[in-house]
Parts: sequence; C-alpha cells; structure tokens
Amino acid sequence: MSDMKFCLVFLAVIVLLSPLMLHTSFAEKGTFVDQVKFIQYLDENTALEEVRNGNLDIYFFRVSSDRIESSEAREGIQVFESTGGSYSMLVNPSVSERFNPFSITELRFALNYLIDRNLIVNELIGGYGNAMISNYGIFSADYLSIIEELESFHFKYNPALADEIISHELEEVGAEKIDGYWYYDGEQIEITFFIRSDDPVRKSIGGILSSELEKVGFKVNKDFGDLNKAFVVVYGSNPADQKWHLYTEGWGSSGFAKYDSVGLAQMYSPWFSNMPGNNNLTYWNYKNDYIDSITKKIYVSDFKSAEERSSLIKQATKEGVSESVRIFLASKTDQYVVNEGVDGIINALGAGVPTRFTTINAKTDNDSLVIGVKQIYQGAWNTVSGFSDVYSNQIWLNLYDPGVFSHPFTGKMIPIRTNWQVENFGNDKKITVPEDAISWDIDTQRWKKVGSNQEATSKVTYDLILGNWHHEQKMDMNDILYSLYFLL
Repeated sequence: MSDMKFCLVFLAVIVLLSPLMLHTSFAEKGTFVDQVKFIQYLDENTALEEVRNGNLDIYFFRVSSDRIESSEAREGIQVFESTGGSYSMLVNPSVSERFNPFSITELRFALNYLIDRNLIVNELIGGYGNAMISNYGIFSADYLSIIEELESFHFKYNPALADEIISHELEEVGAEKIDGYWYYDGEQIEITFFIRSDDPVRKSIGGILSSELEKVGFKVNKDFGDLNKAFVVVYGSNPADQKWHLYTEGWGSSGFAKYDSVGLAQMYSPWFSNMPGNNNLTYWNYKNDYIDSITKKIYVSDFKSAEERSSLIKQATKEGVSESVRIFLASKTDQYVVNEGVDGIINALGAGVPTRFTTINAKTDNDSLVIGVKQIYQGAWNTVSGFSDVYSNQIWLNLYDPGVFSHPFTGKMIPIRTNWQVENFGNDKKITVPEDAISWDIDTQRWKKVGSNQEATSKVTYDLILGNWHHEQKMDMNDILYSLYFLL
C-alpha cells in the first residue's frame, strides 16, 4: 500500500500540519430526549403492533408493504419510504484442484441472463424497488453519468441464452453433459449455494436461482443460514476450499453521497478487501489490477475534471459488471414505521429513518426514545474498521460523532466535530508541504517528518472540536493520528 501512502500525502487528500487549531467546547445537550433504548424484535409483524400501541417509538427495519397498505392498517402509525438498500449475489471465482465452473469469467457473466430481476422486483418485493445491474441504483448521484454503459449490457431474463453460454464454456474446458447434468473429469459438477434464510426475499431469490441452475444442468446443494453463519462460511473461509459458490447478499446504506469515492472499490475492487479472499494472505484471492488502478484514482480524487471522474466511473463500472464476481439484482424501497406521537423524524436519502439524525432530532412525550431493531448485532467489533453488518451499525452510528457526515438530503459533507479550509490552486500548481508535516513510514513503523522539497496538490486545515471520551479521558492529537495510521 505504499502507493496509497504516496497519494494521501503528496496528492494531499490529507495533510497533517503543525500546529492544528483545537476547540474543546461542546454543547451540554444536543438532543430532545435524554435516553435512547434499542430493543430487539426479530418479527416485523410484532414490531409493527408494538409501534402502533406505543410500546415502541420507531422500528429500525423495513416492514412488509402488504401489512400497511390500507388506511386502517396505518392507524396509529406514520410510514416513511426510503431507497438505498439493495440485493446482490456474490460469486466464488476461485481456482483450485477441484474444478470450479465460476472460475470462468464468461460463465459468471451468463448468470445475468439466468436471473429474472423483474420477478424479484414485482413479485418478491411487491413492486417496491427497481432492477439493478451495478452498485449504482437509479437514485445514486452518479447514475445518469453511467446509464449508457449500463444499458449497453442489454440484460434481461433469457435462460436459453444463459444455457447456450454456459454449455459453450463448459464444453470448451472438456466438461460433458450426461442425462441432463454436467460432469467434469468424470465427476458431477456440484454447486453450493449459501442462502440467507433469515430474510424472506433473499431466501426466495436463492430458491428461484437454484431451480434455474438445476435446469441448465448443475447439481445444487443449498446451504441455509444467517449472517453469523455467512461470516464463517462465506467471508471467513478460503474461497479455494469451495465451501460456497454463490451467496445472496443484502446491502444497507448509512446515507446519500453526492460524490461517492468508495462504492466502486467496495463492491468490485480486490484492494478494498471486500472481494473473495478479503486479502487474507493465506487464502486464494480474487485479483484485478485494472479495476484496482481505476478505483484507487477515484478514491483519492486523482483526476483533473468532472469529465475525467465520470470516465473513470464508467470504466470501473463496466469492468465490475463484466467480471460478474458481485452481481447486483435489485434496489428496494423500504418502509419504516413510527408511532404517530413521535415528531422530528429525519427520512434521509439512502439511509431512511435509521439515520443518526433521527435520534438527534426526534421528539416524544417523554425523555426516552425506544427503538426496535431486527438484530442487536450480527458481527464482531473490529478495532480498526468497526462493525461490518448493517444491524450493528444502525446502533453504532447513533453512539459516536464522526468528524464529518453527509447531509441527509443533499449528500454534501457537513461538519460534525470539525470544520475545514481547503487551499487548491489547480492541478498544475503545487503547494509546498511544511517540513514538519508528518506521514506514516511503513518500513520503520513510525511517524516521520516529510522533510524538505515536498509538494502537494491541495492543503486541508482542520479545526477540530475535541472533548472527553466516555471514560472522561480527554481527546488529543494522538487519537487523530491513530485513526489516520490505518489509512496511510
């Protein structure tokens, strides 16, 4: 990651200057309630009735549309609709001693014709959503700039075409079809499909696609489980062991970003450690240097114009969809319920009601806000990157202050615990970096001064608002350096 450190320091996405201005003042009370309680309700129908009866103020999980269609069903509650969530399928492309049909790029690509996205939208989620073929849904800020690339794929449900492509690719590597099933080197080709059983939609998606795969000649072993099991079987195992071949994923959003620098890297690029293998050095890892190079440029803003940024996004999107390691299926419109006596709900674009702004702004008849959640947690705390599951993050994002956060409606970054000033004179004119600016040296494992004759494209000066931690210890610059250490 030495090239990443170079970009961060000398392209000046972040430059640490000494001294930084610090503020230690903060509001004594920033919310309308004094206490927020999170209570687990696995069953959405029970949670709906608890919200209606006033035992819950809000439920931080979607409620099925057929439960709140009539005016009578909406008595005593408020209903908020939000986009931002989506469904995808993760494909295992590993190469090992045992033949894996999905190691063939063209065969993975054929899955796009075996999936009936319109069926998912119209039947499984009741019309509350839209078909997707990339990580950009129709409400994403960059969607219009890449719509031509997306439409160029001409994806539609076409099992005959999928069968034709799959048959061609398997025959090319020496597989043969016997009595309707595919065999390779004398052994029947078996696919293990890990299907989320705790989500009715994803369970149905897995069942439908399993049937389609069986029709084209694969033997499908269905492995059902929740996110805890997925962390072990899918995300926690060596892809080369082939404990899974397909997995039904679901995604939530913490907010709307006007300039998304992370999404393409997160969904398609190996360097972000969210693709099969997760950059575990002891595992087989999916590699794609081409898309890595593009998404790193987007991530560190290594472009000179909006047009160049759009071009990079188009290239990365086309490569990600073509590789079909992560195949997007549909975006969904979630419906959240709130008791009629609660005011001040913020229905943020992308995040919906479960945004940090709701707990800050909500008003009730008492000093307590009671929130129902689907799960208290489904993943372990990572001391570097925090939580990775949406359930834990719905709670965690309400418990801490980030330095900045996206505006719930515009997607622009707004200050939370820091203000900033940017100096930039264009890409062709550089700024001299002070000799006492510091960066992390990977070789010596120390912070070191950058020295003389160093230049940057931009300079950002942060005005940090520091306070006390939960155990009354004062925040200081060491806390800031600790967080930056993992980025450099």
